[in-house]
Amino acid sequence: MASHSAWGRAARQLPLRLTVGAFFLNSGLSKRDADEATAEQVHQFATTTYPFLGTLDAQKFTRLLSAGEIAIAAALLLPVVPAAVAGAALTGFSCGTLGLYLRTPGMRQEGSLRPTEQGIPLAKDAWLLGVGVSLLADGLTGHRGPATSALGACRRMLRH
Repeated sequence: MASHSAWGRAARQLPLRLTVGAFFLNSGLSKRDADEATAEQVHQFATTTYPFLGTLDAQKFTRLLSAGEIAIAAALLLPVVPAAVAGAALTGFSCGTLGLYLRTPGMRQEGSLRPTEQGIPLAKDAWLLGVGVSLLADGLTGHRGPATSALGACRRMLRH
């Protein structure tokens, strides 16, 4: 049986994982069947900051972005996915979107990290970075989820 502290950590992570996971699932599903104009707009915005993405077709890029967001949602929403894995995925994604915020002209006030009106939707990804790093740290500090703890108990029983 999982320890009380493992259940406590899982309970502490639940609000973070559910809210951010639901957000990512909605975002990924809304891009899944994007029309050509929407795909072009999303792709153009991304290639402004990350020119190497220009080699991808806009529709393909948007489908890949959608799949990535849905995969991150699954990692957050499925309790069998360790916190460190879900946190690493979320941290990586949010670093990419924060790069858009930091490197795209017009997103920040001149000489400041403070967002402009246009930058607010990307600036909020700082919260996602915080959630990702928190899950990653929680997962790396020895937390083992209920499934891992139960397997450990089974192994100990089989040894005796």
